[in-house]
Amino acid sequence: MLRLIKRNYFLLISVFLIFYFSFNLVSGERGLFSYIEKKELLSSLKKEELTLTSKIEDMDHKNSLLSTNLDLDYIETLIRERFLFGKKKETIYIIKKDEK
Repeated sequence: MLRLIKRNYFLLISVFLIFYFSFNLVSGERGLFSYIEKKELLSSLKKEELTLTSKIEDMDHKNSLLSTNLDLDYIETLIRERFLFGKKKETIYIIKKDEK
């Protein structure tokens, strides 16, 4: 048995190294599965970044309407939405959404 191992020593080491490197290629911190997970995380973070930048641009636009050039139409829509005010001889209807 020991002679057989000595004769096939190079073959055994080669097979062991092939299994070792193939296992580490697929799994592990730098493996294929980890790469796929990190790629999905990157794409979700990019989508979140786009939504947040669009929200920031929207807030900047609304802020500019209230600070630099006072837009009276925008102020009127804010008062109507926030405080439920209306003009004379105007009927306001409040529609509540069903929460399920």
